[in-house]
Amino acid sequence: MPSEAEAELRKQLTDAFENADYPVKNQMALVPALPRGPATKFEAGGKSYTAMELATKLSGRADFPYADVESLVDDIIGGLKDEGDLE
Repeated sequence: MPSEAEAELRKQLTDAFENADYPVKNQMALVPALPRGPATKFEAGGKSYTAMELATKLSGRADFPYADVESLVDDIIGGLKDEGDLE
């Protein structure tokens, strides 16, 4: 079962990226979906991440194109866990 922070972050990411134009071929294609562009912030578990910070964490594990929001969010969450930024 995911932690409260993970569940909270997953919801924020899903809400932000669900209206992207899928399939998404690269990170730049996600920017129009964000309310404040790359400066959009996501907060969970007492931590805050900008979209740019998340893009950096995703870069090593990205598997573009993404066909849906769930697989994109799964990889972002996985990247944060791998980096030790999310339990």
